Amino acid sequence: MTTQQHDRGYRALFAHPEMVRELITGFTPFKLLEGVALSAFQRVNADYVSERPSARHGDVVWRVRVGAQLMDVVILLEFQSGVDRCMALRMQTYVGLLCQDLVKRHELSPGLLLPPVLPLVFYNGVPTWSAPKELAELLTAPPAELAALQPSQRYALIDQWRLDRAALDANDDLLALLFRIELSRFPDVLKTHVPALKTWFRTTPLTSLRTSVWAWWKALLERKTHNTQLFNLDSAEEGDIDVDLATLTWDEQMQIMAEQRALVQIEKATQEATARAMAEGRAEGKAEGRAEGLIAFRDILKNMLRIKFGEVPPLVAQRIDQSAQAELEHWIERSITAPTLAALFGDDAAPVQAGRT
Repeated sequence: MTTQQHDRGYRALFAHPEMVRELITGFTPFKLLEGVALSAFQRVNADYVSERPSARHGDVVWRVRVGAQLMDVVILLEFQSGVDRCMALRMQTYVGLLCQDLVKRHELSPGLLLPPVLPLVFYNGVPTWSAPKELAELLTAPPAELAALQPSQRYALIDQWRLDRAALDANDDLLALLFRIELSRFPDVLKTHVPALKTWFRTTPLTSLRTSVWAWWKALLERKTHNTQLFNLDSAEEGDIDVDLATLTWDEQMQIMAEQRALVQIEKATQEATARAMAEGRAEGKAEGRAEGLIAFRDILKNMLRIKFGEVPPLVAQRIDQSAQAELEHWIERSITAPTLAALFGDDAAPVQAGRT
């Protein structure tokens, strides 16, 4: 399994606000999200940092309303499986372009001020993270009279393989359980952590979070088969490691597998769409390329809805054709687990009357 696929398993987890809240409250010194309702979280489009459509696809950005004065805080979550010496410089670029995008979208505070940002690197590589966390360490020491004018940027780091194991064992959150599974050797996982994961699956309703946890678990098993250094493979049979599907109903099994296939199809279609938009942009200019990208995203969404729900009503098609890319991506994500078309589009999803074209 590639580094990109490894990162993608965690990106899927942190597309859920409860996982982001558990990450911040349980694995950083920051307490600003303790007690914050999930309704206070708003996912932010992360394709802001470059005119290349796929430049930031997959990174996670959340805007959270916190505190008695309801201040917005932006969480910029970067995933790394390898050490990047210039991470502080990259983070400065990401933060700057994020703020620039907020200005362009007129999403500032009433005083026209930018929100505070929490730049956070989640690192799940085995070698110790050795990159500077302060941009100043990457800069040549300036003359004294220029020192105050040099750029400054820091980021917080969660180094998964060097988490405090005692604190991790004492944490009852779902995310801590997944981390324990990731970091433990078999057969320890089979005797302790996997039964807890089975219990979570049995007691948790079928939601998009459960689908993402399932995807993470399957990705972990695939990584295990390719990395004998992390797991003692001789101590367990392959079949013993899988989550017992018998604890799920037939409909739940079929729903999970259907959603997994949809996730793969969406990712493939999205990559093809952005590649097509980039090609069109190079051939016809950036504006035309972005227009082609929008058309591609609209086609993807309509095809998904048609496969899952049948004919797309005219009002729904009209809304799709008039929507920007961020809203289209939001609908694409939600369509995976939406039970009905009305859950996505309300009254516009009314069935097409017989005889109408």
